[in-house]
Amino acid sequence: MEFLQKSFAPLRKLYDWTVAKSGSPKAEKYLALLAFAESSFFPIPPDVLLLAMGFSNRKRSFHYASICLLFSLLGGVIGYLIGYGLYESIGVPIISFYHLQPFMEAIGTRYEAHAFLAVFTAAFTPIPYKLITISAGLFRISFIPFFIATIFGRGARFFLVAGVIYTIGPKARPFIEKYFEWFTLLFTALLIGGFFVIRYLW
Repeated sequence: MEFLQKSFAPLRKLYDWTVAKSGSPKAEKYLALLAFAESSFFPIPPDVLLLAMGFSNRKRSFHYASICLLFSLLGGVIGYLIGYGLYESIGVPIISFYHLQPFMEAIGTRYEAHAFLAVFTAAFTPIPYKLITISAGLFRISFIPFFIATIFGRGARFFLVAGVIYTIGPKARPFIEKYFEWFTLLFTALLIGGFFVIRYLW
């Protein structure tokens, strides 16, 4: 356990910072910005801030989920446009920074048959959504199916989180914080599993 605590110490600090922001008068703006940025270039998903804000006021958890969905959609559109027309100048540095080039190639060879499923899966799971939004534009996926898949995937994800918050309430917060490192490890395993699916099973 001590090893996990040391390994995930930076993430724990980031979590604490995010939780602190949940009590700010500008919390909804932070949530909107995080949801927008994560869909196109930023590494941290908005779920942590969504959880923290929901625990603080669970009656507004679905309102917070709506903010996440709306601004994640907007960020997804920006990611799509980056891939469509600004890939060399903006897309390549983003993809290179996160070392996602091999996965871009894997997605490109399979998009024609699995485009809607790919977008929906990445929108719902821990797979970096920016990988899908940028590649969707790069490989000229039809925008309407891309947008609809984003609505379903992101909507299901954020409203599921909101539903858990509303149902369980603040009682879940001490449990999550106590086992934060294990939840992080599970999230990482799911992320790696998602990459494995993209690379080898599609």
